[in-house]
Amino acid sequence: MKKIIIIVCIVVFSGLSFSQEETLLSGKIENGGYGAPVVKFSRVKNNFALFVGGYGGWLINHTFLIGGGGYGLVNKIKGEQSAQYIYGYWDDVKIQFGYGGLYLEYIGNPNELIHYSVSTLIGAGGVSYGVYNSNLYYLNTDWTRNNSSVFVLEPGINAELNVAKFFRINIGASYRFVNGVDLVGLTNSDLSGPSAGIAFKFGLF
Repeated sequence: MKKIIIIVCIVVFSGLSFSQEETLLSGKIENGGYGAPVVKFSRVKNNFALFVGGYGGWLINHTFLIGGGGYGLVNKIKGEQSAQYIYGYWDDVKIQFGYGGLYLEYIGNPNELIHYSVSTLIGAGGVSYGVYNSNLYYLNTDWTRNNSSVFVLEPGINAELNVAKFFRINIGASYRFVNGVDLVGLTNSDLSGPSAGIAFKFGLF
């Protein structure tokens, strides 16, 4: 009986010693990273909107990026007159909007001259009203009343050109989903919408 128990234990432990744990990343992991300034062309409240920002992070095995990114509205877009009256401004109110968060990107066939990537930004942002005086200085008279925090999700798809070992140009399209807007004269759909953008990637690919 003891011999049988010993044989069973040997077989079990031998099987455990030769089994390999399955993981998402296996084998040798090659590390890299890059940063990318970005210009996006979109619409906010049915008006042309220019966003400037960027993203970057840790590149795993030349194909998967984990990092962060963020964008801010550059041009001045007029808000509703009702918001001007309710929030007590003496002039036309302008919309100020920015967002950022976790940025994920998968790069397909990265060694080919022209290839693709898919990306997603998951994060949060803030939108507020303000006015500009004669010196174009942004005045926000009461931040506690006329601002709103929002949730943002922005998936995208891109075409990418390998210019040099350290430099790539990325052109793509995305859609910005915004939720949680709580301001007079502004809705989620006013801040949501498609974007077209160009990114200049610099780093170790």
